[in-house]
Amino acid sequence: MNKYITLLKNTSIFAIGTFGAKVLTFLMMPFYTRVLTTEDFGVVDLIVNTANFIIPIVTICIADAILRYGLDRAVNKKDVFSTGILVLICGYLIFLLFIPIFLCIPIISNYTLLIYVFILTSSLNSICSQFVRARGFIKLYAISGILNTALMIISNLILLLCFNLGINGYVLSIIIADFLTSMFLFWIAGLKKYLKFQRISKSIAKAMVIFSLPLIPTTLFWWVTNLSDRYLVTYMIGADANGLYSAAYKIPTFITMLAGIVLQAWKISSVEEDNSADRARFYTNVFESYQSVIYLAASFIIILIKPITSILVSQDFYESWRFVPFLMMSVVFQCFASFLSNIYMVVKKNKMSMVTTLISAVVNVVLNLIFIPLWGVNGAAFATFISCFVLFITRVFNTQQFIRFNMKLGKVTINSILLLAQALIMIAELPYWVIYEIVLCAVVTV
Repeated sequence: MNKYITLLKNTSIFAIGTFGAKVLTFLMMPFYTRVLTTEDFGVVDLIVNTANFIIPIVTICIADAILRYGLDRAVNKKDVFSTGILVLICGYLIFLLFIPIFLCIPIISNYTLLIYVFILTSSLNSICSQFVRARGFIKLYAISGILNTALMIISNLILLLCFNLGINGYVLSIIIADFLTSMFLFWIAGLKKYLKFQRISKSIAKAMVIFSLPLIPTTLFWWVTNLSDRYLVTYMIGADANGLYSAAYKIPTFITMLAGIVLQAWKISSVEEDNSADRARFYTNVFESYQSVIYLAASFIIILIKPITSILVSQDFYESWRFVPFLMMSVVFQCFASFLSNIYMVVKKNKMSMVTTLISAVVNVVLNLIFIPLWGVNGAAFATFISCFVLFITRVFNTQQFIRFNMKLGKVTINSILLLAQALIMIAELPYWVIYEIVLCAVVTV
């Protein structure tokens, strides 16, 4: 099958699975806001984010190695899956030693058991789903995503509505969904036959661990980039300002979700075409289409930012639209940087992904300290934009030594300037700004 058709087909399947799950979750928001208090929401968010922050450390990001080596035709798939499960077991046993520390942390100490079970089931589900994806069962992977969301919703209805378990019920719903989804994949994909704990190839296991280790600090640096501005806004300006800033973050997530769908399919295609004779041309064509979609989506969202904000948030948060344009710019370059990070995965050079992410994180923190006192909340948004731009630029130059392809940087530059002009005009609310925005959006489209 033509590689472009394969990429498009996989993208379509991932789109169905992703959007299906997102829609189901979105429809449950009125229910959650009725059965959980604002304080409950805060604790739930803390529990889930704490667990998701710890998972890459406990599993040493082995799920990424499972995808990469699972796609490698020369590697025994039993070695890949068994190594992933073995790493999870070893990492989790070590993690159990830290229970006394969690019991000493206020707020989450009462939920230590929930956090530990959450991490185990979520990690297992991630390992199983990534292996299924690597084996080429794309439809099954997409179905499992929808199934996971459906199971979580059913569990929520029972535990929150019928038994009124509150925070415990919400987190238990995620645990139940992840566990049952893992069992579903074990059964349908026959994962049991890929398990062996004797005579695992030491060379494959070692290679997978070496591949994964640099991804741990990379994940932590991403956490710094994405959350440091929120902490600094709260510290320097106040919690109310951070509330507006957090609300502004909701809208750019549409772009990251769109890019994420493409990148899931792109990860598979980029590995499969690693030794292709026209690999450079393939990368060029895909990136050109990818950046066009991202720029168009960002341009149209900036024009419609006010009505979109009024629909998504309450009147008290309406002013958050002013922070969206710069955050939209940051997401654009974050999406481009994510595209290039696939090159590190393909050539198994994840150390450079770590280095470039570290540079971006440092730039983000430093610029936040400079711009927030000067420009307030929009200073944080601008700092995030510049840090993501720096991440993209460093990866542009760095990845060319591994896979050289034409990124059409002239086109990227023009579109970036047009989008930045849109952002500045929208923030300043210049007279006749609607006309300027329409004209600029038309030029981007052309």
